[in-house]
This record gives sequence, structure tokens and C-alpha cells, in this order.
Amino acid sequence: MRFSGFIGPSYTLRSVNVDCQRCINLYPEFNEHGTGKEKEVAALIGVPGLSLLVTIGSGPIRGVWMASNGQLFVVSGNKLFRVSSAWVATELGTLSTSIGQVSLADNGTQLMIVDGTYGYVLTLATSIFSQITDPDFPGANQVVFQDGYFIFNNPGTGQFGISGLNSATFDALDIATSEGNPDDIVGIISNNRDLWLANEKTIEVFFNSGAADFPFERVQGAFVEVGLAARFSLAKMNNVVYWLGQDENGQGTVFQAKGYQPQKISTHAIDLAIQGYGTISDAVAFTYQDSGHYFYVLNFPTANTTWVYDATTSLWHERAYNNGGQLARHRGNCHAFAFGKHVVGDYENGNLYELRSDVYADNSNPLIKRRVTPHVSAGGKRVTYHRFQLDIESGVGLDGTTQGTDPQAMLQFSDDGGHTWSNEKWVSMGKIGQTKWRADWRRLGMSRDRVFRVTVSDPVKTIFVGAELDIEVEAS
Repeated sequence: MRFSGFIGPSYTLRSVNVDCQRCINLYPEFNEHGTGKEKEVAALIGVPGLSLLVTIGSGPIRGVWMASNGQLFVVSGNKLFRVSSAWVATELGTLSTSIGQVSLADNGTQLMIVDGTYGYVLTLATSIFSQITDPDFPGANQVVFQDGYFIFNNPGTGQFGISGLNSATFDALDIATSEGNPDDIVGIISNNRDLWLANEKTIEVFFNSGAADFPFERVQGAFVEVGLAARFSLAKMNNVVYWLGQDENGQGTVFQAKGYQPQKISTHAIDLAIQGYGTISDAVAFTYQDSGHYFYVLNFPTANTTWVYDATTSLWHERAYNNGGQLARHRGNCHAFAFGKHVVGDYENGNLYELRSDVYADNSNPLIKRRVTPHVSAGGKRVTYHRFQLDIESGVGLDGTTQGTDPQAMLQFSDDGGHTWSNEKWVSMGKIGQTKWRADWRRLGMSRDRVFRVTVSDPVKTIFVGAELDIEVEAS
């Protein structure tokens, strides 16, 4: 019989005996033209691997920015670099800080960088770099560009300021306050020419009215009573704003904006996981689109974990780096689409990678793809498992003698709800060209309740189409 539920998202509840599903380095993809006759309406697709482009400075990569003039800029450690399409890095200047995320924006002629304490400006035409010393600039955590202005927050206050029109000059009078609630501005983002000021417990939206004294005014009725729990979790894609939220009732849920209203997109399982982390204020997010999927990638540095929301399917999966056999957060810390590539910077060193769907390892490190299934039971009756067959794209082995020539899939099962697991059972996924190969396991014993776990770590294309179970249920 077809294993209903084998294709699915990560969904682990408070008790794994209820549900312990995981989808690690795999994401569900729907068959958009499903007629009901296909074997599945979806498949699990292996996530892109990391291909090293260049190592820049000592790291970490604190921010990347593709400027409007077609130049890529990278902050590695305390250095600013320009990176060419040939992936040659040129050092341009030195920042006064070495760690922590930076925020970047450009107005077509100048690049502005802020690091929480200081601000910096690079003239794009001349590559002249300098720290902002104007006493009217208060420092900033984040900066965006909209309608000719650099817009930035005043750290530790509810105030935000703007630069001169089409310039990186500042006036102490060019400042306003998010006054709907007496909380500080945590993050700023511009979306659809609306300026979103995300405070600790609320969000206010401003627009450019063109007023002479100060051009930005509140959008009437655009007041969101869910604030921002992590400054750099605020991101946008496809004209939608996403953030890790908090309000007066609690924190640790993920939202997207539906118009000017918050719409919760995290599941109970995701909420449970996030709210169990010791620290979430350091969460960092980036967004990107690949093969028609829009991904919101949410990293939790303290928890060493990465969650990803696929806005195309509204489903969550996990991404993980294989750190000596232990699963750790994804290496990508920030993202820019540059020179036709999805470029991400490493959170720990100076590596700049390309996210590539046809790369099946993380910078030559094994990329572990794993699916933990829903529970299989038959009303408490004993079930004998004669066979488990993994429906995959087979025959994907590599040519040569390297790892992946005869790629393997590993099966384990748990008969105590996902608390402990059986010994590893390995079978071939088919050498190159063996497209009719069947990956199956036989004589798997008996259980009243069982969870299966399938893992692939070879550097090969990995697509799970589904699974088949050949079982026998005891008579009543």
C-alpha cells in the first residue's frame, strides 16, 4: 500500500508519541497538474548545496549587498570589500566593529552601512570610504533606502531619521517618532514604498506624503499589534513582509503581513521549538526564490538551528550543516542575488558560497537529507512489516570511483514513538543509469506503532517520490 503521509513537512510536537515528523534538507514540492491518478501529489526535493565562490577576509560575513550599479559589496569581519563577477575581492575600507550583523543600502551613488553604533559611506564612483562623523547622525542598527532618502533608526529609542535627499548628509531636525506605543524601534524595512517601523511590541507603517517639514507620515489604520522579537528576522519577498514576532502576550511565533494585518505562519510544532530556545533575539533571516519556491530562511545562532518556510507551499522544513556527524545551523548568514547567482555568506568564516540546486554537498561536506515519517499504526493491533520500498529517482550514482558511485539510502525505525531507533539498514539507490532500481528493505519485524527514518548523505541528486509498505495486520 502507498504510505500516506510519507511526503510531508517538519512537524514535531511536545510529545514525539503524538507526532515526530522531520524534513531535513528536503522540501515538499506539489505536482501542480495533479489529476489524482499520479502516485503522489508532491515529492521531497533535496535542498541546494553550497559551492565555494571565494574566501574574503577572516570573516564572519556580516552582510552582502548587490548595489543598484551592479556591484556586489561584502562586509567580512571589520573590512568592506567589492567583489567582481569573476569573484575577485578588493578591500575598500575598515569598520570600527568586527562582529554582529550589518545593514546596507544604496541610493545609486552612495552605499551606506550601519553596524549598531557607527555609520559609514562609500562613494560608488570613486570607492572613497569614510565613517560618518556628523554629530547629527545618532548611529543606527538598520538602514533602508526609499524615495531618495536613507532611513535609519536611532538605537534604543522610538525615533527614526532620514538623510538629505539623494545624499548621505544629516540634519538633527529630520527625525520622527513611532508613537503608537511607547516601545523602541527594533527594525526597519521598506516594502512597496511603505516604510515599516517594527517596534518591540507593535509595528507602524509610514508613507511618503511629500510634506515639506518631514516627508513621512503614518498610514491611517496601519497599526500592527505584533512587534519584532529579533531585529534581523525582518525580511521581505514577493512584496510580503515576514518577521519573528512578539507582543504583550508572548513571543516566538512567525508572521507574514497580509495587507497591514499579521498572519501567523508558524505551526504549533514550530512555535514549540522556537519558544524552547534560550535566546531568539539573535535570529537572522534572509529570503530567496529558486525554481518557483519562495523561501524565508530563519537562523537561530544560539540554538544552532535553521528553519525554512516555503511560501509557495506554506510548509516548513529544516536545513542543517553536517558538523562532524552532528546537525548544526545552515552556513548561510546573509544573501544577495548577484551575477545570476544566489550568494550567501558564512556566519563563521570569510567564505562566500553559491546556493546551487545541482550541487549535492556543502562545500564538499556531506549534505544529510532525512525524512522522519508520521506514525504507522492499526488501532493498537500488531502489524507485521514485510517490506518498505522507498520510491526515489534512482540511477543517480556518480561516474567514477568517488563517494556516490553507488549511492546508499539508510533506513531506521522506532517502535517506541521516536524515542529510540533500530540499527542502520543500508541499500543501494542505483548506480548511474540504473533508473529502474528499487530501494527496498524486507523482514522488518512487528510493531503496534512505528515511525520510519530515511537518510541519504551521498553527494547525489535526491528526490523522494513516496514510499510503499507491504504489511499484515493481525486479526481481531
